[in-house]
Amino acid sequence: MKKPLLPIRIRKLIGLVLMLLLIIFYALIIMRIAVSDWAPTNGFTEFMFYLITGLAWTIPAGAIIWWMQRPD
Repeated sequence: MKKPLLPIRIRKLIGLVLMLLLIIFYALIIMRIAVSDWAPTNGFTEFMFYLITGLAWTIPAGAIIWWMQRPD
């Protein structure tokens, strides 16, 4: 049997670091946009902005988790 290139334990460690970096940088970027002039000013668009940006990080996070959990 062929040995995997990256064992699952190493993938989980790399995935953990990637998830932490993703969440930290994503939050900083969204906070920067929220306090700038780019942020929406009326109630409904502001709600939609926070709803979409609050959920958008889950797509790349899901891809990282999928990669981490792949069988060897």
